[in-house]
Amino acid sequence: MQTPAPRSAISLLLALAAALLLTLPARAVVVRGTVTTPLGTPLGNARIQLIQGRRVVAFTFTLMDGTYELRSGLPGRFVLLTSASPFTPSIGDAFYGGRTAIVTRNLVLEYATVTPQLATTSTAIPTPIQQVPAAITLIPAQSLETQINLLNDLRQAPGTNAIQTGQAGGPISLYLRGGSPDANKILIDGIPATNIGGPFDFTPLATTALTGPEIYRGANSALQGTGAEASIVSLATTRSNFLHPTLDYTGDAGNLHTYRNEAILSGTFKRLDYQAAFSRLNTSNALPRDQFHLITSTANIGYTIFTNTTARFTLRNADSAAGLPQAHDLYGISASGKQSDQDLYSGITVENVLAGNWHNLARYGVSRKREQEQQFDRTGNATINGILVPHVTYGNVVILRGANGYSATGQAAFLSPTLDNVHNRDELYYQTDYTFPYRISALFSFHYEDERGRLYNPTTGFNQQAQRTNFQYTLQLQGDLHHRIFYSFGGAIERNHLYGTAGTPRLGLTYVPVLPGHRAFHGTSLRANIATGVQEPTLEDQFTSLDTLLAQTANQSAIATYNIHPIAAQRSRTFDVAVDQNILNQKLILKAGYFHNQFSHQLERLAPNGLEQYFNIPANIALQVPAASLNSLAYRTQGLELELQYQPLTHLFLRAGYTYLASLVEQSFTSDNVSPAFNPDLPGIPIGALSPIVGNRPFNRPPSTGFFAAQYTASRFSAAIKGALASRSDDSTFQLHNDRNGGNTLLLPNQNLDFGYAKLDLNLLFSATRHVTAFTQLDNLLSQQHIGPIGYPGLPFTIRAGLKIRIGGN
Repeated sequence: MQTPAPRSAISLLLALAAALLLTLPARAVVVRGTVTTPLGTPLGNARIQLIQGRRVVAFTFTLMDGTYELRSGLPGRFVLLTSASPFTPSIGDAFYGGRTAIVTRNLVLEYATVTPQLATTSTAIPTPIQQVPAAITLIPAQSLETQINLLNDLRQAPGTNAIQTGQAGGPISLYLRGGSPDANKILIDGIPATNIGGPFDFTPLATTALTGPEIYRGANSALQGTGAEASIVSLATTRSNFLHPTLDYTGDAGNLHTYRNEAILSGTFKRLDYQAAFSRLNTSNALPRDQFHLITSTANIGYTIFTNTTARFTLRNADSAAGLPQAHDLYGISASGKQSDQDLYSGITVENVLAGNWHNLARYGVSRKREQEQQFDRTGNATINGILVPHVTYGNVVILRGANGYSATGQAAFLSPTLDNVHNRDELYYQTDYTFPYRISALFSFHYEDERGRLYNPTTGFNQQAQRTNFQYTLQLQGDLHHRIFYSFGGAIERNHLYGTAGTPRLGLTYVPVLPGHRAFHGTSLRANIATGVQEPTLEDQFTSLDTLLAQTANQSAIATYNIHPIAAQRSRTFDVAVDQNILNQKLILKAGYFHNQFSHQLERLAPNGLEQYFNIPANIALQVPAASLNSLAYRTQGLELELQYQPLTHLFLRAGYTYLASLVEQSFTSDNVSPAFNPDLPGIPIGALSPIVGNRPFNRPPSTGFFAAQYTASRFSAAIKGALASRSDDSTFQLHNDRNGGNTLLLPNQNLDFGYAKLDLNLLFSATRHVTAFTQLDNLLSQQHIGPIGYPGLPFTIRAGLKIRIGGN
């Protein structure tokens, strides 16, 4: 008979078996990371739940250094729910994890928002906005729920002045801190979206499947290269977080024969997330011959190749057509014309994260833009300033009144050109950033652009094409000291095909002398930022530069003889300091700042008499050259920005802001005090017909602008009233300075020519069920039509109402 093994030996075998099993690869999703406050301080004892569908599959609490680790034996899509007093609970973005995946998710808890406020336009590394030295405004996506474009919400930020020339379909331009509308870098899904040289029209950009914009106020060519001379506006296509296929339909209609339909299909399947959207807007506007329609298609498809590697394809296409009534108030009639735009932005992005602190990103992006303009009023020819101009139409006799009290009577001539312009761009962007110990991050990026454009005018036979190849290298460093001092500095070297090599440094600092808290006046942040910007010329400026025109129309020797330099880069230097002060328990916050910007070597058009005056070019040569572009304009802007945020009740949020802008033209060859234009009916008053006179303000920059918003949100009902206000601004009636007799009798003095305005908007939403929401949008409650440039009446009071219906989802 065999003797049984001792009990101690059996226990030893079981222990060895358990140890062996523990050494085998774990078939579980491992999620780890760090939870911090907005200032980067580790947050201990925070509760973290790993949610899959409607189930909590794991939970844990952070250690005192803020670190955590979660495990689950179920693969699939997960969401992290994080909570810690006194912060607002946070819901993270969905992610995919396989059975043996190790996922790193660093989390930030905020005092007053569920979604952490992260900014990327400053450093290309998502950073809590409290640590960013630059002036940045984040507009939430919820603000766009009832909007058809970004016009109203662009005005809800300090330092901004958004102008629409005409009614729906008219160009929307953004002036930021006094910079020109060509000086803004617009990014859509990380892809530059401006025309070659900087112009961007926000009109064809619908809010369909669009996140709220991130607005960076200041130059940052150190990161974004040419174009970021005054600001950066970053936009992105929304992503799907639904586990099951979901269809969102929105339909609405309103006055002025306005209707809109939108459908968004989204969902996820294992490693894949997908979203596709389509919308169409039609309106007749309030003017004859001014119909407008906009068709938008978008796609956003992501795939998790490995746990730490994802690929994403994005596409946004817009096709629009609008009437061209031109300056209806000034002509007394609507011109008959049409402008069509076809804009496409698309890209493929691959991202990889190694060991949780080494991030790599590669993107190939394309933009395809075409603009066609045609006028059907082709009544005859005219001689204007001694030049025979074909296809000229004369309006009715009108009385033109400016906001400054001056008026003129006459009959204006407007041209009927036909244009076909193309702006194409292919780009390759690579970025690598690494986070060292002690929270020091370094970034290097390389950017390649291939730009191709054409300007074609069959009326005059003008047909020019250009190709530019640009390279940029960026290096930057950011970090913090004791979670109190945050720094970010870097620079770029860009090799531009047209203007050569340019360097663009940037430096920013944030200091927090008083840490935030729920006590009165606890939370003080001081910011300072200095940066430089550079802007390449537009295609039109390139083709009409003074050296090019002299070579074409006069002779090559004239360029050297009269010391004419090739067209150069436009430059800017921006500086701002600001303080963010918590006044009452993180519910009342004041933000105040001062900025000083210098814009130099800006481009403007110089008439033939200017060639004689400034370059001593003989009249027989100067008269052969049409209006030429050269870097002859310089101006500075400075001012104050104030913003107040207050949440007196749980469901009520109030926000208001004011900007004072002092701008001054320092140099201008076109409208210098020596040779201004004059209206013979207004003797002794110098007028800048094409550009502002030295010593005056640049056009379309009102000295005072403001905004306010009151938002009430309950479980099933929400309402918001928003206001945008602006004082009078300088402008010119140069569109009309050639009257029927070829004179200047319709020129009015520039100062305070455009009217000030107060625009009030209201929206209401009511959730009838979990799947049906009724809404209405009321714009311009006061029905003020002097909102755009003089002569272009804006939309009167408009109303739209409709339903949002969701089918499926989770």
